[in-house]
Amino acid sequence: MSIQPRLNRFDLSMIVISLVIGMGIFGSPSDVAVKAGSAPVFFGAWIFGGIVTLCGALTFAEIGARYPTTGGFYKVFSYCYHPAFAFMINWVLVISNASSVAAVALLGAEYINPILLPQSLQNPTGTKLTTIATVLVLYGINFLGIKLSAQTQNILTIFKVGMILLLCTVVFKSDAHAVNPVVAIPHTGSVITAFGLSMVAVFFTYTGYAQTINFGGDIINPKKNIPKAIFFGMAVIISLYLAINYAYYYVLGIGGLQQNHTLAATLAGVIFGATGYKITSILMFVSVVAYVNVNIMSSPRVYYAMAEDGILPPIFKRLNPKTQVQEFGMSFFVMAILIILFFVGSFSEMLKYVMFFELIGISLAAIAIFILRKKTRHLDVSDIYTIKWFPLIPVIFILSYWFVTINIFITFKENPFAAFWCIAAYAFGLAIYYISKRKQTPLLPDN
Repeated sequence: MSIQPRLNRFDLSMIVISLVIGMGIFGSPSDVAVKAGSAPVFFGAWIFGGIVTLCGALTFAEIGARYPTTGGFYKVFSYCYHPAFAFMINWVLVISNASSVAAVALLGAEYINPILLPQSLQNPTGTKLTTIATVLVLYGINFLGIKLSAQTQNILTIFKVGMILLLCTVVFKSDAHAVNPVVAIPHTGSVITAFGLSMVAVFFTYTGYAQTINFGGDIINPKKNIPKAIFFGMAVIISLYLAINYAYYYVLGIGGLQQNHTLAATLAGVIFGATGYKITSILMFVSVVAYVNVNIMSSPRVYYAMAEDGILPPIFKRLNPKTQVQEFGMSFFVMAILIILFFVGSFSEMLKYVMFFELIGISLAAIAIFILRKKTRHLDVSDIYTIKWFPLIPVIFILSYWFVTINIFITFKENPFAAFWCIAAYAFGLAIYYISKRKQTPLLPDN
């Protein structure tokens, strides 16, 4: 049975916003400030990151309009390149996505545990219990149907946007301005190096929107609604990011940003006083819940696409006819999250690997627009979204992502085996593909 469209433009806009706005904006500006070393480089990185991300969003809007299908991220690779290459890239992305969801869920539990649990459970065991309970509750909600999970996501996303706007009101408090800010530590290298390293954390904070093409088969009138939803969602995100970064700078200055990782708590403390900590804990937990929920919705769509190509067993594309839920695929993804929760280590260290794979996967997917345009020339006469300044828009996006990827790869010199494990992950995915295809090849009958 095929997936029937259930999501409208507003639903997809909320999904775009929630895929991008996770925990990053409440902590990564501190890392950006450390790498930037000055206010001009700091704000330049965020503005440039917003422009590049908008270029990427417009590129994926056309990809989604030209090739609207469930599991679009995998399908685009398979259609434009080769199924083996598609599986290799998406295999790594799905695993890294489950890892990042597990790590972010742990961070959310750390925020809410002091409010929910007794003192005896204020430890790693209590954190994991809360994390597992959160994932299972969201799993149950998603099990009831994609429309209900989308409605839940809409509420969580509106709450999250409201939280950011609330924190931005700190700029209206005259006594909150950093009159005697902490002296900033300048970057010791060149401005270009500082800028490039700053972009690693900036792009992590902006990433996630490309997964919206996984919902191509779920969207009502996808050729019109996908590009408009992506454009609207990214416009909201860029505006919110610039606003809250200015609020951070207004209160702390660059030096304070460099030394403060609990940025949201600091702003909430300025606005609400002693109760700021509890309010921040609740807001951060809701933000995490929204991020985990949207990934539980998104990732099984990739399994569906792989199962359609015969790489995964047919059970991965089995749908409940009433709820349109991929019950087995979603259960598999949630199980992967729960297993990773028992092994996950440092979030910051894992982030570097996750971003390395993410940047490679997204940039290669963006390159597919050039191939897709040739293969779908017949759509040029139809009423679909097309990039106006082509090929400039996708070229800016792709080159910017490669620039940041090179910067990450350079940092791997601190760990000689890091690059090896990254390449090994891709090679392992390729091996799984050919083993799966070989098992599917029927034996020729004897003459």
